Amino acid sequence: MNDIILNKTTTIERCVKRIHEVYEGNSKNLTDFTKQDSIILNIQRACEASIDLAMHIVSEKKLGVPKASRESFKLLQEAELIDATLAKTLMNMVGFRNIAVHDYQSLELDILEAILEKHIDDFKVFSKAVLQLEI
Repeated sequence: MNDIILNKTTTIERCVKRIHEVYEGNSKNLTDFTKQDSIILNIQRACEASIDLAMHIVSEKKLGVPKASRESFKLLQEAELIDATLAKTLMNMVGFRNIAVHDYQSLELDILEAILEKHIDDFKVFSKAVLQLEI
C-alpha cells in the first residue's frame, strides 16, 4: 500500500463522514445554503480523490490511457477490479461533479438528494475495494 492510496482513501472517508454529519438524512438540510455548499464541496472532494485513485491504479497496473477522468473507472471495471454497477455510479458522480463545478446554477436538488440517499456511500465502497488491491 502506498501513500497515494492511503491519503486518497482517507480523504474519501473524511468527506463522506462530513456529508453524513451535515445532511443528517434530512432533505430539508438541502435548503440551507451553507449546508448545501458543504455537502456539494465534500462530494466534489470525494469525487476528485476517487478520480485520483482510479488514475493511479490505471497507471500502476498499466490498464490503458483514459481520455477522460470518468473513463478510468471503466478501465478498472474492464480489468475486473470494480464491478459494473460501482463503475457506472462513479462515472455518474463525475458528471455531477462537472455540473457542480462548471454550471452550478443548473444543479438540481432532487438529483443531489438522490445521490445522498442512494449513492454517497459508494465512495466508501470504492475506497474499500482499492484498499484490498495489491498495488
